[in-house]
Amino acid sequence: MQFSPEKVTTHAAPLIANRGFLLTRSARDRNDRLEISLWLKTPQGPAQLLINNERAVFFVEQTSLAHAKSVLAQQQVNLDEIKALPLKTFKQRPVFALYFLSLREFYQARAALHKQGIKCYEDDIRPDDRYLMERFITADITFAGQQAWLTPKFAGTFTRFEHVKCKRLDKSQQTDIKLSTVSLDIECAMSGELYSVGLYSENCQQVLMIASATDIAREQQANPDADIDIVWQADEKQLLLSLLAWFQAHDPDIIIGWNVINFDFSLLQKRFDLYGLTFAIGRDAQAPYWRKNKASEQQFIDINGRVVLDGIDLLKTATYNFPSFSLDNVANTLLGLGKKVTDVDNRIAEINHNFHHDKTALARYNLEDCRLVLLIFQHTQLLEFAMLRAQLTGLAIDRIGGSVAAFTNLYLPKLHRSGYVAPNMGDGEQGFESPGGFVMDSIPGLYKNVLVLDFKSLYPSIIRSFNIDPMGLIEGLKSPDTAIAGYDGALFSRTAHFLPAIITALWQERDKAKVENNAALSQAIKIIMNSFYGILGSAGCRFFDPRLSGSITKRSHSILKTTKVWIEAKGYRVIYGDTDSIFVHIGDQHNGASSRALGKVLQDDINHKWQQLLKTDYGIESALEIEFETRFSKFLMPTIRGQDIGTKKRYAGLVEKGGEQQLIFKGLESVRTDWTELAKQFQRTLYLKIFNDEPVADYIKAVVADTLAGKHDQLLYYRKRLRRKLSDYVKNVPPHVRAARLADEIYQQQGKPQRYQNKGWIEYVMTTNGPQAKGCQSAALDYQFYIDRQLMAVADAILPFINSSFDEITNSQMTLFDR
Repeated sequence: MQFSPEKVTTHAAPLIANRGFLLTRSARDRNDRLEISLWLKTPQGPAQLLINNERAVFFVEQTSLAHAKSVLAQQQVNLDEIKALPLKTFKQRPVFALYFLSLREFYQARAALHKQGIKCYEDDIRPDDRYLMERFITADITFAGQQAWLTPKFAGTFTRFEHVKCKRLDKSQQTDIKLSTVSLDIECAMSGELYSVGLYSENCQQVLMIASATDIAREQQANPDADIDIVWQADEKQLLLSLLAWFQAHDPDIIIGWNVINFDFSLLQKRFDLYGLTFAIGRDAQAPYWRKNKASEQQFIDINGRVVLDGIDLLKTATYNFPSFSLDNVANTLLGLGKKVTDVDNRIAEINHNFHHDKTALARYNLEDCRLVLLIFQHTQLLEFAMLRAQLTGLAIDRIGGSVAAFTNLYLPKLHRSGYVAPNMGDGEQGFESPGGFVMDSIPGLYKNVLVLDFKSLYPSIIRSFNIDPMGLIEGLKSPDTAIAGYDGALFSRTAHFLPAIITALWQERDKAKVENNAALSQAIKIIMNSFYGILGSAGCRFFDPRLSGSITKRSHSILKTTKVWIEAKGYRVIYGDTDSIFVHIGDQHNGASSRALGKVLQDDINHKWQQLLKTDYGIESALEIEFETRFSKFLMPTIRGQDIGTKKRYAGLVEKGGEQQLIFKGLESVRTDWTELAKQFQRTLYLKIFNDEPVADYIKAVVADTLAGKHDQLLYYRKRLRRKLSDYVKNVPPHVRAARLADEIYQQQGKPQRYQNKGWIEYVMTTNGPQAKGCQSAALDYQFYIDRQLMAVADAILPFINSSFDEITNSQMTLFDR
């Protein structure tokens, strides 16, 4: 349904048909009319589409229309049209569409009506987003338009089209359009003064570096055969102008980097402003548009025709997790590569030194940072992931998070075509909350042969099976006799719904992606599907209603409890369950082959039972699918420290993969970032010995003795994040904050920059004088602290299950030492 039909105008110039991949979109007023600008990458190169025949729109209820017209007349806000549409709210109230020719009038009208308490629907949908979603356009576009004249400055750099009509490009017509990418990194002084800019693309690896004539001569003499392309710049102003010239010459679609928006681009903008220069980095030589998240202070940048992708943000969106997202740590973890700097902890000092004394070394460091980012993107297929997510959901390719927006893009146009406008936030049922995922009470112990049965995408499969859907809830409540019962009074229509079909389509695409080994597509679809429950359960979503989320989570509780009953009726013991997984102890007599065969039997039997139950009790087809996922040959479910009660979300086990034994830890010290490396190594070795029925007393004694002898000092560092500014820690001052404050006092006394005042990470040790930061240690290490708080804590989680304890083993050792 198009709320604003395109006005047909006859033009002399012929329409040119083409297709492309959407890079950026924006809406603005031009000559007091709304103009939507879409930048694409086409097979022929970059193109700008200008759409001038759209109007901004929102909706008001019929009962509010007279009041709304009166308010807008008093405020002298121009309305282009008021139109009755076959649309209604979720409360079955008819609405009228209010159209505006300009964004200015749209915003004025919205503000005036809000002030008078008049409810406006969908007044937060941007016109450019609405234009795309109402045509079911995501990222692939086919269009027809008239080629517009460009000034000689831009001739040949991109093509501009006017009087454009766009449609979604059918999947069968899609062909790969390669986006050109450059990795950008800057080096600068602590004061912000630029030293160099590194640029690394497929066709150009170059560093723009400030240097005097004397510097250049020295570098050429010292490095006559330097294998790096350095373009010397006389001063900072020339560097900035050369950077713009580089972008004009190489014209990349995508700019990638590490904290590239909040650091690199933010600093570049400040330096351009300092010299009174326009940061004309857009394809149309326009400056970028900056936005800021008020809550997090995170900045966002919009560049006409170019996309900036930050590696850290994109890795998090793709659900990667690292103890530290520093470039050095991520590159080492994923690639086994690190920065080209001698002392990472003091790299600022080394960068400053190299700029003044060894610019070629600084250029290598600068360019290597660019290369590492590009290699990380390639290794993790981050660009492919971002493009596929855009194609699946209509999200802008650089959108961080965006689960709610993705849902809106996919759902809203379908909702309109069924006669509804979307609700506003807060319109859903209020006053109660839905529970989270079901976590069973665990039965602690050290087990042989534990099978893990996992429901495949449980929440999405519940949505598919029980037709859980925002509009389906409204329609189901209208026809209770034929609806599917949910929870908390929810009823879901058997025929009027969209979300189950959306998820089914995504599910099928993911299965296909798995067959084709397309990891980026599979991951993108998984994240989208799994986000839909969170959206329905989030008060930040316009479709939030606890009856929706409750009908998912409470159903999952019932499914896990019923499945547990079925398994235990066969004589096996369910020792734990968490959200979508069930852990089953099948007995000590099984070997690997018989365990796996039994896991397959349990899987098939449970799936059959669910198909029968849903068909008999609800008259629906089951999309529930449990899979035999893992066999632990040995498995530990520990107790809560100091209690006999089993833990939740904490366990360890031994599995066989590819003919090799592999330790799996969940929630225990070995996978936590706030435990020392000593504790982690100790836990891994100790557990492996116990799982393999090997003696452990001598090993424990040796680790204790070596710790006391100082042989493990390099393993005793804690690493923790300072989540607030140091000055914000007042009542509760944890050890890592005390270490940070002491370290910055020392740096201040030495005339060095303070490191820890404004958040970040700190490494520290526990000494006889308390916590002290790495590099600022003045007291002896408190070895007994590490033995009691680290080694004993790890050991006593498992030793009682073999009838032993840390004290029992180490006390015998201490008795020998005392003789």
